[in-house]
Amino acid sequence: MIRRLLNLGRRAARGRPDVGITPADVVHRENKWCLLRYRPDQSVEPLDAPPVLLVPSLINRHYVLDLMPGKSFVEYLVDQGHDVYIIDWGTPGPEDRYLTFDDFTYRYLGRAVRKVARASKTGTIHLLGYCLGGTMTTIYAALHPEHIASMVTLAAPVSFHDDGLLSTWSRSPGISVDALVDGTGNVPWPLMQVGFHLLRPTMNLSKAVYALDRAWDDEFLDGFFALETWSNDNVSFPGEAFRKYIRELYQENRLIKGTFSVAGQPVRLGNLHIPLMAVAFEHDNIVPAESVAAIMDHADPELTTLKTLRGGHVGAVVSRRASTTLWPELSQWFQEAS
Repeated sequence: MIRRLLNLGRRAARGRPDVGITPADVVHRENKWCLLRYRPDQSVEPLDAPPVLLVPSLINRHYVLDLMPGKSFVEYLVDQGHDVYIIDWGTPGPEDRYLTFDDFTYRYLGRAVRKVARASKTGTIHLLGYCLGGTMTTIYAALHPEHIASMVTLAAPVSFHDDGLLSTWSRSPGISVDALVDGTGNVPWPLMQVGFHLLRPTMNLSKAVYALDRAWDDEFLDGFFALETWSNDNVSFPGEAFRKYIRELYQENRLIKGTFSVAGQPVRLGNLHIPLMAVAFEHDNIVPAESVAAIMDHADPELTTLKTLRGGHVGAVVSRRASTTLWPELSQWFQEAS
């Protein structure tokens, strides 16, 4: 035990690990967000396939998909010869409180899709959205599928009335989204982080115990501290975007009901006639598998695949197991869908 404690302290004393370090260039910048294109590995033959655009959640840093060498989905895709882009949503300031959900889902995401499509030989792209990013890509693709060769959603809710605590809390009569937004402007990230921690009150304790149990393993500790760096590096939610997100999706469940609209256009999930893989995780306490699976009742059944895998909301995407199961499957999906 003492040796493990000493090793844990030694590793912690080295400070935060380097995260999000796969080489990339900014190819578009607008307000706080930017579009990154990862540099190809010159030793790898590029695939004759459309580029891949990765869309993370608005409230988490993009580098969860590029965590660290050996635990980076981005690095894996680049090593397989894919042309990879990602949206970095940046850090909203007080002046961004009036940015709407439509601004992000229609204007900004649409701009990124068209920018990447113009760089593609086929004029099309593969689109992958993670968590809220997957909800946003689903909405956009239902409106404008013309540039999309295929789409993958990872732990992305489409039905928001489920048995999960997040859905239950959001629909509680005591929750006033107007009072929250009017009082705070951008919804503060510490407030949201407390809410996520309450979904699993013992999570921090269990992580500490697990880290101590594996404190002899330097490789594990590097990954552990990298993930902790990301999970504590959050951003606030622009107020007006949050207002529509909670009211019309979580409280009124409009997307699955077919009454949701963006930029004045009705969003119909039945318009999703593109190759689509929806990935859910069995132990996801943020987005229950049923919320992800609901898309199967609306998208084209001949083109839509549902995968339900072991793991939780984050671990299943960045774990060592993902590098030998999920990541190769997604790479193969993009190649076959091309």
